[in-house]
Amino acid sequence: MGKLQILVQKFGGTSVATPDKRSQVAEKIIAAANEGYSPVVVVSAIGRTGDPYATDTFLNLVKGIYTEVPRRELDILMSCGEVISGVVMVSTLSGLGYDAVLLTGAQAGIITTATFGDARIVRVEPQNILEQLAEGRIVVVTGFQGVTEEGEITTLGRGGSDTTASALGVALEAEAIDIYTDVEGIMTADPRIVDNAKILDVVTYNEICQLAHQGAKVIHPRAVEIAMQKNIPLRVKSAFSDAPGTLVTNQLDRDYIEQGTDITGDRLITGIAHTPHVTQIKVCTSQAENVPEVDLKIFKAMALADISVDFITVLPSAVVYTVKDDLAGKAVKILQNMGFEAETNCSCAKVSVIGAGIAGVPGVMAQILEALTSQGIQVLQSADSHATIWVLVAKEDLVRAVRALHESFRLGH
Repeated sequence: MGKLQILVQKFGGTSVATPDKRSQVAEKIIAAANEGYSPVVVVSAIGRTGDPYATDTFLNLVKGIYTEVPRRELDILMSCGEVISGVVMVSTLSGLGYDAVLLTGAQAGIITTATFGDARIVRVEPQNILEQLAEGRIVVVTGFQGVTEEGEITTLGRGGSDTTASALGVALEAEAIDIYTDVEGIMTADPRIVDNAKILDVVTYNEICQLAHQGAKVIHPRAVEIAMQKNIPLRVKSAFSDAPGTLVTNQLDRDYIEQGTDITGDRLITGIAHTPHVTQIKVCTSQAENVPEVDLKIFKAMALADISVDFITVLPSAVVYTVKDDLAGKAVKILQNMGFEAETNCSCAKVSVIGAGIAGVPGVMAQILEALTSQGIQVLQSADSHATIWVLVAKEDLVRAVRALHESFRLGH
């Protein structure tokens, strides 16, 4: 028997929420099998908040009894959603005459750290999956979960099913990892904000990581980073159409481009992402005797309080950074307890201009400022990396800023 041609297919909670949708999912799985692939199917819990078997529904059930349920027990509870979804998916495939088997995260060999609620995958031991595939079965794996070396059930945090799919894809040396969602691919901007947002045919791992980190919610950035380790192609597709979706790969492939896509290897900007609900904090340090030491104390205090900081600007006279709105009060209280006065600018938003072609190209920031200034939008803070330029704007300017930048860089054309 030759090497198995393994295809990992991940389906989100909305994809498996109803019998009709599960039938469409089954069609995708069966089509892959008919094309000669050995499918490994990763499923999320059924539905979303309010649905009877959704993860948040389980959490609300126990937190209505006691709000401080231990994280270990919460992980055991949260793992149930994917187990239910997996059994339902196996039943669907079996009813259509296909031999399918369900494996939990533990049975699939997903070994994690012991950080309950946000565990990291240490390694994957895929032998059980390979044995089941060799028997000709379709393997369904519960996403979002794993097991510690000691046998404790863990969950991988939000977006964990994407991470499961990527880890399996790497461990199994899959031909590709297909992430099925309720949209037809990765778009140049949020279509709820920009009417003419376009689906991207192909993006690099780096670009999609930046888009995901900066607010695009189609795929979890950790999943992209894992797939990138072995250059396993990722494809983001709709579970409910035959659209080709978006290919995520190591670099823009010239052969792929020449087949007729409208993506060019030298494109400057890939997309516009945004993150709302951000508070800007400014701490004056001009009176301090040892400014570097004060700066260090501020950021150490934030880290010890588990407050993630972003958009950091360190000046001789001040430190400026951002935190999520819901952590702003906690951050300010810590600063006050340290003897600092903090100025806050609440309800800001971060807008990110992302493109692998930005590095070393003059004039990009000028174009951003020109587009925003033409709309009367003030930039409160800015920063850049080799693939992203970030600007901080007032919350009320978010929609106009995204639209102005999308139009300025002609992403809808």
